[in-house]
Amino acid sequence: MEKQEKKPLEKVLIICAKGSLEDVYASLVMANGAVMEGIETKMFFTFFGLDGITKKYMDKLYTGTTGNPAMRMPGGLKLPTMLGGLPGVEAGVSSMMRKQMDALDMPPPSEFLEMIAAGGGEIFACKLAVEMFKLTKEDFHEEVKDIITIGQFYEMADGDRTQIIFT
Repeated sequence: MEKQEKKPLEKVLIICAKGSLEDVYASLVMANGAVMEGIETKMFFTFFGLDGITKKYMDKLYTGTTGNPAMRMPGGLKLPTMLGGLPGVEAGVSSMMRKQMDALDMPPPSEFLEMIAAGGGEIFACKLAVEMFKLTKEDFHEEVKDIITIGQFYEMADGDRTQIIFT
């Protein structure tokens, strides 16, 4: 049997396209973990994922309560999709999620971005989505390095130990 050489990951590019609390946090946790492991890390926020780096919204993200078959209430009971659309349910669930994250000492997105950038990670906004939503560089957290096209982002994916993760 031939022994295969194990090659460690050297670079990760993470694309965040959704702006819900859980989607943005998934991207931030993966990016922060990569930075902590010494892996070159680049993040690309596009479409509704831009909420994760927009000053106005980044620390006020919500959990989507409809169309999520894994949404459960305390005690493990499934949250019927119909209930997720009732006024106040989304705000209540989001508040509960934030409290759970606070209990685990998870930082808010703005602090996560600072940690990722301090560790050498780079954060970019999608030019197409920025123009579509009529945003400017000033709308974003100061750790957003630039507004670029997806083609420019893909150019950063050179190297044979690079992975692209889409959340």
